[in-house]
Amino acid sequence: MSFWQSLVLGIMQGISEFIPISSSGHLVVMRAVMGIGEIPLLYDVVLHIATLVVVVVFFRKRIARMLVAVARWVARRSSDDDRVDLKLALLVLVGTVVTVVIALAIRPLDLHLYPKIVSGAFLVTAALLILSHFAGGDTGYEGIGKRHALIVGAVQGLAVIPGISRSGSTIFAALASGVSRQRAAEFSFLLSIPAILGALVLELRHMGDLGAAVPPAAMAAGFAGSLVFGFLSLSLLVRLIRGGRLWIFSIYLIPLGIWGMFAL
Repeated sequence: MSFWQSLVLGIMQGISEFIPISSSGHLVVMRAVMGIGEIPLLYDVVLHIATLVVVVVFFRKRIARMLVAVARWVARRSSDDDRVDLKLALLVLVGTVVTVVIALAIRPLDLHLYPKIVSGAFLVTAALLILSHFAGGDTGYEGIGKRHALIVGAVQGLAVIPGISRSGSTIFAALASGVSRQRAAEFSFLLSIPAILGALVLELRHMGDLGAAVPPAAMAAGFAGSLVFGFLSLSLLVRLIRGGRLWIFSIYLIPLGIWGMFAL
């Protein structure tokens, strides 16, 4: 993989991780278009780490409150002010367990090797984005419970299928279960943090293979592209969710999916 190919993939990752068009699906399609052969899955995970940094920085206040609340609970110094953040930390854990169970069942199928399946999944994502326009409630963090965590966690597990947007599908799941538009995106991305970290741990054994397939300079270019464009796309996404306008990305995904079904 060349420096410029890695940079393009990194930029695509940064955009599509947050904009609900499926980062993994676009990486598959871009590799096919650029004629890039098989590379270790760890490369994808490294790009995801860049977007994880974006999530942590963007939602740093909420994450800090959760960590402080957990630390106080461990030290047995919790107060009523910690109740919501402690519950949120527990719900993230519950959702993560569900995600892991489903993702581990799907992952061995190696669906990223089949561009036509990915293209069909783009159409599924488009349908969810259209439906998201009609979904949503008024449930905030005080009202979010295990039911919401189970639903969003299960959908996040299914989103390991390339072409199913993790952000789009989990935000739709949160909205459909009654979560407010203001909190749906934040809860979705909080739930993504342990999932991305877990994927990194699972793929660390392939670090040697990655070094042989992707030169360090190319890897750095991909990481930087993912980081910079990730900040830009997440800022845009939050504004679109609040306006109920995620459906506009279906205008792009529908022709892309139809094209991929026949051209790849």
